[in-house]
Amino acid sequence: MPISGSSSVQAARQVLAARLREMCKDAGLDGKRLAQACGWHPSKVSRISTAKTSPSADDIRAWCRACGREDRTDDLIASLRAVEGMWIEWRRMERAGLRRAQEAVLPLFERTRWFRSYSSWLVPGLIQTYGYTEDVLRAVQRRRVEIDDVADAVAVRMERQRVLYEGHRRFAFLVEESVLRNGLGEADTQLEQLEHLLTVGSLPNVSLGVVPTRLSRSRMAVEGFWIYDAAQVNVELVSGYLTLTQPSEVRAYADTFAMLADMAVYGAKARALITAAMDSLG
Repeated sequence: MPISGSSSVQAARQVLAARLREMCKDAGLDGKRLAQACGWHPSKVSRISTAKTSPSADDIRAWCRACGREDRTDDLIASLRAVEGMWIEWRRMERAGLRRAQEAVLPLFERTRWFRSYSSWLVPGLIQTYGYTEDVLRAVQRRRVEIDDVADAVAVRMERQRVLYEGHRRFAFLVEESVLRNGLGEADTQLEQLEHLLTVGSLPNVSLGVVPTRLSRSRMAVEGFWIYDAAQVNVELVSGYLTLTQPSEVRAYADTFAMLADMAVYGAKARALITAAMDSLG
């Protein structure tokens, strides 16, 4: 598994490594004897046991077998899968196409009651129009996905937007003003999207803020992120998809969201910025 700089990911990897070290100790084995039993170089045992290298499922099976604890194999592999799920490269997440990647987050959306989303580059997916989503996912597919299932992926994302209208959910969306003037498609698509922002922003359970472009900002734009209730943050990076659950990291993103929210404008002022962007499209 690629190394992520997130302390959530690293902490989870260290917990798994500690469980493997404990098993080795309980079996009365040192690193050299464990390596011999597994047919490995001793350095591999050292890297795994210190969380410098993430084990594979086969590594865990061999480790448990050498320690005489094959009964713990399934549990430890499940822990490994959980760690791997915290940091996923796009090529791995999307190797079966974009539709499955869109479907994978639906359970998270369905159980969340308070959504906070900040974007510095695109309109957030939950408030995108069909045409805007199609342009975004088509650009992704051309750049990094061999399978062309864009139409299916767009349909899944559109269906997911029902959470805006179901149940007692709250939504707070923040976008940089530049998002209003940046688009991947034609002017008509961007205009339709901006009109949709005016509509969505009027929903009683939705707060839509625009962070104006200005000098002397107290907080510069950051990577786009979503906060789900107060339990999880997801960040879309150039190389992959990061999931954060460690309370200190969730709080850091919540504090950043609050700071950016204080800089944003709402209501009539936000609508004025959106309308100005629409006018610039002619």
